[in-house]
Amino acid sequence: MTAVTAERITSAERARRVAAELAAEFAVGAAERDRLRQLPHREIERLAASGLLGVTVPAFYGGADLPASELAEVVRILAVADPNIAQIPHSHFVYLNLLRLAGSEAQRRRWFAQVLDGARIANAQSERTSATVAEVRTTLRPVDGGRFRIDGDKFYCTGSLFADLLAVLVRLDDPDGHSGLAPGEYVAYLPAESPGVRIVDDWNGLGQRTTGSGTVHFDGVLVDSGQLVERSSAVRAPTAYGSYAQLLHAAIDTGIARGALDAAADFVRTRSRPWFEAGVERAADDPLVIQRFGELSVLVTTAEATLAAAGLAVDAATADDPVARASLAVATAKIVADRAATEVSGALFEVSGTRSAAADLNLDHFWRNARTHTLHDPVRWKYQHLGRAILHGTAPPLHGVI
Repeated sequence: MTAVTAERITSAERARRVAAELAAEFAVGAAERDRLRQLPHREIERLAASGLLGVTVPAFYGGADLPASELAEVVRILAVADPNIAQIPHSHFVYLNLLRLAGSEAQRRRWFAQVLDGARIANAQSERTSATVAEVRTTLRPVDGGRFRIDGDKFYCTGSLFADLLAVLVRLDDPDGHSGLAPGEYVAYLPAESPGVRIVDDWNGLGQRTTGSGTVHFDGVLVDSGQLVERSSAVRAPTAYGSYAQLLHAAIDTGIARGALDAAADFVRTRSRPWFEAGVERAADDPLVIQRFGELSVLVTTAEATLAAAGLAVDAATADDPVARASLAVATAKIVADRAATEVSGALFEVSGTRSAAADLNLDHFWRNARTHTLHDPVRWKYQHLGRAILHGTAPPLHGVI
């Protein structure tokens, strides 16, 4: 495990304050890191040492036990400064939530303690060659001695280059039932440096360039049953597991929107020239520019308010009906955040003028980050679930991405 001495954060107020302090630090050089694809190793070390990665650990195990709404605000604050850094621990928090919902007591004690000491978890979930993103081909096979072997390839493994632990989604391949485990999907928690694990730095997305979202190969990686958590008990049950994960994605997009608006305002105030027909000396005094900033402000403020409301809905999700309401609230937040992030990051150039398109400024990183991250799951299906709920009274499905 990475040698980090992590602080202990014990309140939401402290978490927000630390997030704001780190955001101010991370904002410096964010555009340059993106332009040169400089991986934020130092920044992630700072994030781990700050104690923010342990804020959702339940109080019983020594954590701050922050609810989803407070975590979403922490993520949003970081995303305003650098959405790459905000996305890197997304899976960290999601798989801590899986431990909370479905892990054994021994598993919780083991990994919650490591996280409080500064350990970082990354996902190894998606597969590029499967028929759909929901299909899992990476296998978990029983071998001698009560152990299991993992074989397969994972893609889009965000944060894997910075991780101490990998959370690997696998499918049990045990047709004879020798393992004693129920058929289905499991998440294996294992050290990133386990024999047979090979992490490849091959992420080449047009945006979110420094998230470490590359490929991880598993070749005969051995684990024991104590490292396995059955996923279905959290995902296929009314636990708000999916809305929790989606809320954090919406927080990242909402942060991008605010960051782009702030950058546009700063550029117009300090560098843009006014259009001659406006008859003003400063671009910031052009009434049409002022009007457009007002419109963009409404978009961003609406996204922030919708995110906050969705966070409270996830906090309240404790039974079937509130869980459905949480999923629909988060779906709404995701749609609004998607629209705000992509529109505001594109409008940045519209309001700032030709000078803003200079390549060395790299102001396009806001749009590239927004366009890349909002592809994570299609908002067109969010509209479907919202429409079905209104017209048919149908609750959204339990599959982990709504």
